[in-house]
Amino acid sequence: MAARDPKPSARASASHVALLRGINVGGKRIVPMAALAAIFESAGCSNVATYIQSGNVVFSASQSLAKNLPTLIPGRIGERFGFEPAVIVRSRRQMASIAADNPFLAPGIDHATLHVGFLAVTPKKQDTARLDPNRSLGDRFALRGAEVYLHLPGGVGRTKLTSAYLDSTLATTCTIRNWATVLRLAGMLGVV
Repeated sequence: MAARDPKPSARASASHVALLRGINVGGKRIVPMAALAAIFESAGCSNVATYIQSGNVVFSASQSLAKNLPTLIPGRIGERFGFEPAVIVRSRRQMASIAADNPFLAPGIDHATLHVGFLAVTPKKQDTARLDPNRSLGDRFALRGAEVYLHLPGGVGRTKLTSAYLDSTLATTCTIRNWATVLRLAGMLGVV
């Protein structure tokens, strides 16, 4: 089974996206997309489709199953591949909101400089107060619920607004996607 984009009928019925952190980066923690799709299918998901090699999975599932996947999927990947990546799940409705609410979308903004950090949980107020707006000069961020919108004119490779920084400051787990990927996943869910 090869990694694939969904058929039109799968797009209409897909209701969630799972974002896996830190797989297939730099030749480490390799999980073939066909194997990843099979793991989601064996967990009870349907209409499973992967997008690019960085761990993006669009699927249909009940709310209760989708809620349990961040615990279930890492264990299954661990059994097969020897490591357990973080898994963050967003519903179709959440992805529609994320795609519509980017505060940095404006005329003249290069979309290649836009990213979204997806957080495992909405951070507590005392943790959000520790975010330093001057940590990475020239870069900007906006926290909205369980997402951190990023504008990184110098590039994601140069910013100090990294997943590690967001993890430790906000006391949660973060995985970052570029804006093109966010829009593509929202499109696969049929919301853009």
